[in-house]
Amino acid sequence: MLRVLLIDDSPERTTILRTALERAGYSVAAVVESPLALLQAVEDVKPDIIIIDTESPSRDVLEHVVMVSRDQPRPIVMFSVDDGAEAIRDAVRAGVSAYIVDGLEGSRVKSIVDVAVARFEEYQKLVAELAEANLKLSERKLVDRAKGILMKGRGMTEDEAYHALRRMAMSKKKRLGAVAKNVIDMADFIG
Repeated sequence: MLRVLLIDDSPERTTILRTALERAGYSVAAVVESPLALLQAVEDVKPDIIIIDTESPSRDVLEHVVMVSRDQPRPIVMFSVDDGAEAIRDAVRAGVSAYIVDGLEGSRVKSIVDVAVARFEEYQKLVAELAEANLKLSERKLVDRAKGILMKGRGMTEDEAYHALRRMAMSKKKRLGAVAKNVIDMADFIG
């Protein structure tokens, strides 16, 4: 059962959302009245999903969403009456997975949360793939630089230098990029 942190300053809307979430099989772990208490509430409750119901997302609320998305990412659904394109864009940039305008109907809550969770998971997958691609690119640059050092210092061909790095990585059970970094560091140290 997914744990939900519900942030809403309206007791009437909170009741509607809480009932809809519980009917959909979610556990409302905590209800917080002020969106400005978001960071502390996330730290204390450790929810799986955050739902914020606000008239219009203020700059302060969006800053808190950015910090949560950066430090403790999780799906965030925001219900709002503000249908302005800029408000929507700002909320999505801050890390909101689903921005729902005038959609606070109990029957729709489960599908909205499901879409937000799916979208969040896909986004996290893309972030991980980008980080992996960047790591491989930086390792590739290190390997090329280390090969150049071996080719110049040891008179090796490019293929020989690569295989020497690869053999060392395998024998030390390290990533090729880490071995290349060691070769570069040693060359810099020796001068």
